[in-house]
Amino acid sequence: MKKKIHIIGSGFSSLSAACYLAKQGHDVTIFEKNDTIGGRARQLKKEGFVFDIGPTWYWMPDVFERFFADFNKKPSDYYSLIKLKPAYQVYFGKNDSLTISDNLDDIITTFENIETGSGQQLQSFMNTAKSNYDIAIKDLVYNPGETITELITLETAKRVNQFFSTISKDVRKKFKNKKLIQTLEFPVLFLGAKPSNTPSFYSFMNYADFGLGTWHPKNGMYSVIEGIQKLAEELGVTIRTNQNVEKILVEHNQTKGIVVNGESKSCDVVVSGADYHFTETLFEKQHRQYSEDYWDSKTYAPSSLLFYVGFDCKIKNVEHHTLFFDTDFDVHAKDIYDNPKWPDEPLFYASFPSKTDNSAAPEGKEAGIFLIPLAPDLKDTPELRELYFNKIISRFENLTEQNIKDKIIFKESFCVNDFKEQYNSYKGNAYGLANTLLQTAFLRPKLKSKKVKKMYFTGQLTVPGPGVPPSLISGKLVANLIKKYEL
Repeated sequence: MKKKIHIIGSGFSSLSAACYLAKQGHDVTIFEKNDTIGGRARQLKKEGFVFDIGPTWYWMPDVFERFFADFNKKPSDYYSLIKLKPAYQVYFGKNDSLTISDNLDDIITTFENIETGSGQQLQSFMNTAKSNYDIAIKDLVYNPGETITELITLETAKRVNQFFSTISKDVRKKFKNKKLIQTLEFPVLFLGAKPSNTPSFYSFMNYADFGLGTWHPKNGMYSVIEGIQKLAEELGVTIRTNQNVEKILVEHNQTKGIVVNGESKSCDVVVSGADYHFTETLFEKQHRQYSEDYWDSKTYAPSSLLFYVGFDCKIKNVEHHTLFFDTDFDVHAKDIYDNPKWPDEPLFYASFPSKTDNSAAPEGKEAGIFLIPLAPDLKDTPELRELYFNKIISRFENLTEQNIKDKIIFKESFCVNDFKEQYNSYKGNAYGLANTLLQTAFLRPKLKSKKVKKMYFTGQLTVPGPGVPPSLISGKLVANLIKKYEL
């Protein structure tokens, strides 16, 4: 039976859910509080420069292909992809960097040249990573996180020990060189947790990295948002911006609609792709599933300090994606997860999309995005932002042997306060709940409300977890649950 469904937010998970629900034949409307869609994946345009405000890495292309295939479409129907060659670069110090190729054979050679025997060890590690990827991404993550039985299969039973060891332990058993260890630990940062707290099974992220490669959508990640928006509208979805949802209406423990900009809008089902904690504040207290103590006790993926910088020159000695691991990884991780504070010497990441994509900057100029991972809920002031910009730019200049400070046309920043204000993000987190063992699958906040009928959630605080591909999957999962319980 056709239902009237209102969706809060327009990020990847909301757009995905909208497409699947419209395909099921429902009347679907998205309500977005900001003036453009995309949630965290919005865009900044300034003086001819174009920046992705949020995600900049396009990994797991097969998940995007599977999403579009569900509608008899292909990603290429909506946007163009460029495989990055090389995938990325890692700086460990001055005149000390590692370039990751776009194919595994070359990466194995690179490892072997750094540490004798590590090429064979990497091949063995990647065989396991690929096997885990096939189980996780092609099967497990498409479960809705309702019960533990979803995780118990013949294949996971064979790998039960991988849920009780960690990525960090596994990598250190096989590799001794610090650079190789850090490079292999890097991908799990996308899961929002320390490698020492991330189950070994999540090595599938290494296959996503070395096995499937790193891609760039022409015109940036926002072109993916625009592609899914187009698909949604083709399916009949209505998308409305500048629509601030102020309350979820509940009668007799059942949703009846939402209040948007002071106006009540009735519907049969509500789905929220907005921050889960924030969404529950739109209910009266008795309708909330999780207490403030519950949310406060969870381990969150980091927040971030981001800078979007327009340069009046081309930047040398960097790749499209460049990581700066020239300071102590473990110390910075403790400053995020163990003893939250502003790091003294932060690791950071820089992206220069104009290295690949002419649309990102005017000719002869460079668009630069800089990111420092931070603990959520830190004090955020203009003075701290400026202090840390100067810290990383000074190190950047030293490591890449060039002067760029006087080439800056402008810079914009985005940090904890902005995540809270623009996305209602709990504690200003950037990526949702970390994927630790006790926050995996059925142990994450539920897609279906336990207290309010016809109320559903999607996105990075529920299953499968943080990241763009999991968000697409989350949208499909919630649509399937609505089909299961509401039709």
